[in-house]
Amino acid sequence: MIEIWQEIYSNLRRNKLRTFLTGFAVAWGIFMLIVLLGSGNGLIHAFAANSGEMAMNSVRVTGGWTNKAYDGLKEGRHVQLDNKDLGITATRFSEHVISTGARVRQSGIILSKGAEYVSTSFSGVFPNYVDIERIKLASGRFINNIDLKEHRKVIVLNTKTVELLFPKGEAIGQFVSGNGITYQVVGVYTDRGDSDSREAYIPFSTLQIIYNKGDKLDNLFFTIKDLNTEEENNAFVEQYRKAINANHRVDPTDIGGLWIWNRFMQYLQQQTATVVLRLAIWIIGVFTLLSGIVGVSNIMLITVRERTREFGIRKALGAKPHSILFLVVVESVFITALFGYIGMVLGIGVTELMNMVVGNQTMDTGMWQETVFTNPTVGVDVAVQATLTLVIAGTLAGLFPAWKAVNISPIEALRAD
Repeated sequence: MIEIWQEIYSNLRRNKLRTFLTGFAVAWGIFMLIVLLGSGNGLIHAFAANSGEMAMNSVRVTGGWTNKAYDGLKEGRHVQLDNKDLGITATRFSEHVISTGARVRQSGIILSKGAEYVSTSFSGVFPNYVDIERIKLASGRFINNIDLKEHRKVIVLNTKTVELLFPKGEAIGQFVSGNGITYQVVGVYTDRGDSDSREAYIPFSTLQIIYNKGDKLDNLFFTIKDLNTEEENNAFVEQYRKAINANHRVDPTDIGGLWIWNRFMQYLQQQTATVVLRLAIWIIGVFTLLSGIVGVSNIMLITVRERTREFGIRKALGAKPHSILFLVVVESVFITALFGYIGMVLGIGVTELMNMVVGNQTMDTGMWQETVFTNPTVGVDVAVQATLTLVIAGTLAGLFPAWKAVNISPIEALRAD
């Protein structure tokens, strides 16, 4: 066995440049595969992080402007959602709707505590708002159903607002004044990265009454179930649009009257994009690996041709075919394994470096901060599997040249130049 390794070393040493170029192709292939997989994982992990913060089976509805004239009314009318739309959502679509909620907003609020004050805005919401949107409680609780039913004057503040109004004490259970009306603090939430991070939340029903909103609302929210494909979701949205449009005397086919954001549709589309991204990365990576494997195969063919006379002499002296076969295959495996390992180590190193430098990139959307790239790394198991696959491919790449060397007759080999 030692003689075989000495012979392989001697052969590789005689062809340093050729060995280096072949090995570089192999190392580059596994390196690029790992880097591509890491970059793709960075995008996929960012999507998973964003999705984990919100209910992906939720739908947000906002009033828009009509595009068509209908029932004696001109186009260009603004559609203002109301409480009846909330009832239609909960009753008429109960087969697919889990929970419903709404939001109504009031700006220009001066919130004060003693001599401290801050300018903010109120959002009247339902209890399910905390699950649908990016609300992370730091302490206390959120608005509940009893608050809603009894029109309680309770409030949930942002941590920045608490720091300004309660610089030395605990906010939970304390009272603040909003434009002359007293509210009890029941919860504190962390900054979402919004442009208006000091927004405060009070019960939906309380805000409607205090600020004379009547039955009007700004946004309608609900979560859905048993809609698992894009076709089912599109059909549901179409029926829902018709029902809400009818409540506002809008053409059933007018898509401008309502702005409907179905997060589950977005989730399905992003899942499809994730599959396509992974497939594209593997296709590019595999073809890059194949270029290295083809290089190994070509080099082994050249090696066999150069050593044809040597192999003929060996066979004439009684060398077994399997010993020649073993020699060529081991050399092929050695090249792919050595340089494949180097490429794997370098690839993992680069992905770890990417993770340290750009491993948590966010983008300000104007309303919140969106994670766009996070944890661009590849598991060691994936890297090892890719390298083992490369070694197996290297073995196969060496088999054809080895078989050619075995099948050559000693007489033909000795006649070779």
